[in-house]
Amino acid sequence: MARSVACSFFFDNELLGEPGMPAMDACALCAKPLARDSDVFMYRGDTPFCSEECRHEQMHLDAVCAKQAARRQQIFSAETESHRGQRQPRKVSVAS
Repeated sequence: MARSVACSFFFDNELLGEPGMPAMDACALCAKPLARDSDVFMYRGDTPFCSEECRHEQMHLDAVCAKQAARRQQIFSAETESHRGQRQPRKVSVAS
């Protein structure tokens, strides 16, 4: 009897995915368990969601983050460019 339990346990387990990849057993946004017989809504190829709403919310969050990152990069570039014009050449003494 113990042997059949061990075998069914072994075969019911799915292979583990790559490290850092989302598991396919829960929604990546709300963590709701995903049933094997229900639809799974994917985003970016490997991220599962329980509904179109959760997937859409993640897409919206990603868009907001991308806009913020682009704005930070734009500000950083502008600051770097303005500092470049203000830099004075430094004199470095060289020992003989």
